[in-house]
Amino acid sequence: MRLLIMGPPGAGKGTQAKLVAARYGIPAISTGDIFRANVAAGTPLGLEAKRIMAEGGYISDEITNAIVADRLKEPDAERGFLLDGYPRTLPQVDALDQVLKDHGHALDAVISLEADVDEVVKRLHLRAQLEGREDDSEDAIRKRQQVYGDETSPLLDVYRTRGLLVPVDGLGTVDEVSARVAAALDAHAK
Repeated sequence: MRLLIMGPPGAGKGTQAKLVAARYGIPAISTGDIFRANVAAGTPLGLEAKRIMAEGGYISDEITNAIVADRLKEPDAERGFLLDGYPRTLPQVDALDQVLKDHGHALDAVISLEADVDEVVKRLHLRAQLEGREDDSEDAIRKRQQVYGDETSPLLDVYRTRGLLVPVDGLGTVDEVSARVAAALDAHAK
């Protein structure tokens, strides 16, 4: 399975991505995790990513596309993958399409977690407190929500037009949402 998981920041994508990936025996690939690992390691990319994320912005398409393309070449992604946090822009959709085409693959489905903005803000504040994440200041949270609405949500229309979109209510317990995701993917596959 070659999957994407989309939804506003804080909708539970990372949690659900790990569960879906485990179900299908594929890697969950989070661009946010890749960037945060670079921040922790103090790499040049990490220092730039830290500055951008602290301001609530997104890393450039050029950098993100290159990182994802390299990651999808790794052996564990040969049988499939679940991308979390990518693509976020129309140029990233095009870049992913080209990477998949070059390897003779196509996406199977795009999971869209839907969640109320107020609930998302609560989740992110809690996550920031529990994990000490500097990139989750209130200003940064609001900016990421704005950027998602402006730049990323239009991608849902692209995937809807292609017949790949699988919308799922992202509110509820982890198990409730996981059951909804599994049922929706099973129904989509038929």
